[in-house]
Parts: sequence; structure tokens; C-alpha cells
Amino acid sequence: MKILILTHRVPFPQNGGYPIVVCNTIRGLVNMGYEISLLSLKDKKHRHEEEESDELLSKISYRYYEIDTSMSLVDGFLTTFNKKAYNIDRYYNQNFERLLINEVIDGKYDIIQFEGLFVSPYIDSVRRNCRSKLIYRAHNIEHQIWERLAQQKSDPFKKIYLRLMSRRIKKYETERINKFDAIAVFTAQDKSTLLLYGAKIPVEVVPVGVEMSHYKPDFSKTEFPSLFFLGSLDWTPNREGIEWFLHAFHNDIANDDLRVKFYVAGNDIPEEFDEYEVLGKIFIQGEVDNALEFVNSKSIMIVPLLSGGGMRVKIVEGMAMQKCIISTSLGAEGINYKNGVNILIANTREEFFKAIRRCIADEDYCKAVGINARRLIEDQHDVDKVTNNLVNLYRASL
Repeated sequence: MKILILTHRVPFPQNGGYPIVVCNTIRGLVNMGYEISLLSLKDKKHRHEEEESDELLSKISYRYYEIDTSMSLVDGFLTTFNKKAYNIDRYYNQNFERLLINEVIDGKYDIIQFEGLFVSPYIDSVRRNCRSKLIYRAHNIEHQIWERLAQQKSDPFKKIYLRLMSRRIKKYETERINKFDAIAVFTAQDKSTLLLYGAKIPVEVVPVGVEMSHYKPDFSKTEFPSLFFLGSLDWTPNREGIEWFLHAFHNDIANDDLRVKFYVAGNDIPEEFDEYEVLGKIFIQGEVDNALEFVNSKSIMIVPLLSGGGMRVKIVEGMAMQKCIISTSLGAEGINYKNGVNILIANTREEFFKAIRRCIADEDYCKAVGINARRLIEDQHDVDKVTNNLVNLYRASL
């Protein structure tokens, strides 16, 4: 089986949820003996010096095409007066479309997989130029992210703008649902949403898969007690969530009401976050050289997600690393967890405070939660099991 994967960003290095999902999918398909090609859009403002050393590249055919997705303030203002979903349309490029058409004609692929909504502007041209089966991987229900962001805003103008964008994206999403041959989603919630919106094609839940051999937890190298957050802050829900948490708990940690150190790490952390640092208590570290080493070195993972959608890859990875995780119910959406057994759910400041206090007081309890979390991931998120489910969806569509 020949498979072409289309992505709206280069998935190298694997330092965020989207590239981790894409590359683990490719690994699983390669392990099953399929011939994989990857064609990616690459934003000119992003540099990826590490991509050439990635071992996965030797096993696939890979190309990328540079585009400019930037937008001026004037362009951003003007978008409020048209009916387009500008944040999706900016990924459309005529030259890339011609390249893609030639690729699908020459490649004679059995399956072409669209990784997320931002490559969906090319669905019509691909459909016209090949007989491949077209699979859409919905990483989330995009308009829900904007709607949930709007719900969190107190500024009436921001709320109105975000809801306007949400309506436009929803219209865009629903218009494209039935243009594919099948859809893979990460969560049962997303499947229900797409069926509610009129999906007439097969929609199957295929959760995030991880290669368990990559995750080697070692309690002897873990600082206890310690809290940590790891995530890219160029994704608005991550930034919104960690800002809320820092505002809510800055004084508790700084004044030792919670006797624990807190580490914040990830990509694109704004300089103003340095103001949250407290000597010896709160550390704003920015991007780390090795994400898994960083995760292993800390004991309690915080996921204060207030908006967003889909399945959080960082939680799946944290569970694979046997971390004790405290998350909102939205952050843990789609994971078949048991609250208090393999994760702790907290949706308010009071619930987070109680959960943190319980965890930092009982190291054995933290370890037990982490061990149970690892077992859950081994059972339901192993990449080979997940890939087999995805391939079954492919075969059913052929």
C-alpha cells in the first residue's frame, strides 16, 4: 500500500503534539511495511535545523514547500469584514497546489491522508486529479477551540471577534466533512460532533499512538516534590491555561503555602513570562534540549487547559513516562482515565490546590498514579495497536 501524508507544518523536530502524532503514525505504518511519502508545508518563519538528522527520514520519501503564512495588522483587521476563515486560507498556495497535483498524479497512491484542517484547502484539486482514497485526520474540531476561547474572555470585543471566527471555521469544517472518503478522530467526543454536523462517511476513533520503547521512566532521577508544565505557548489554549495557573498559584508557591518548586518549559514562551520567576521556587526555562529527560526529572505534571479540543499528546506522553498528572477534564478529554487512579482531575482553583497538596505530601501515591497511567497507555495507546486500527480504516475505504 502506497500512502501520502500531507501536513501543514514540518513535523521535525518532534517537539509538539502535531509533529509527534504525525511521526508516530508514519513510524507505525513503516513498521507494517507500507511505502510512505510525506509532503509538508513549511512556514518561512520557522527554522528546523534538526530535521536532517531524524532517523525517520531515511525510511520515507519526504519533501517540503516553503510558504509565508504571516499576516499584517491591516490584513487581520480586513478579515473581520469578509466571510473567509483567514487562518485556514493562509495555508493555501497556488504553487504548492501545482506541486501537489503532480505528486498525486505521478505517485499513484492508494491512500492520501490530510493531517488536520489546515491542509484541507487542497481537497478539491486532489480529488479531481487522482483516484486515491482520501482520509481526513481531525486532530480536533477546530471551531470548538475558538468558541471555548471566546467563553474564557471577559473583553466583549475579543469575545465577539473569537465567536465570529468560530462561526466561520465551523461553516468551513462542515462544508468539507463529506468531501473525504473517511475520517479518523482521536476521541469519541469528536466523532459524536462530526456525526451531529452531518457526516455521512465513516468516522472512526483512532487515538494518539506512541512507541512505548521511547519512554523509559527512571524514578531515581526524579525530583520530588516538583510541579512542571511542558507545552508550546504559540498555541493559544496552552498559553491561556498556564497564565491562569500562574496567576492562581504564584503567591501560594512563592510564599510556601505550597512547599514545591514549579518549572515551566516549552517553545515560544514570551519574554514577559520571566516576571513570574521566583528565585528557587518558580523557574521559567523555555525550550529544553530533551523533552523526555525534562519530564523524567520532575514528578507532578500540570495540564491546566481551559479551552482546546482533541486529545492532548503531552498527557499521553506524560502517562507513558509514569508521571502523576493533574489536569482539567477538558485537558484529559478522550483518554479513558479513572480519576484518582491514573490521573487527577481538577477544574477549579480549589480542586487544583487540593490535588497538588495531596500529591506533594505522598510520594508513594504519586508513583502509584504514574504506574497506573503507564499501564493505561500500554494497553490503549501503543503505536502498533493504534496503527492497526488506522489501517483497518484504510482497507475499509478501498
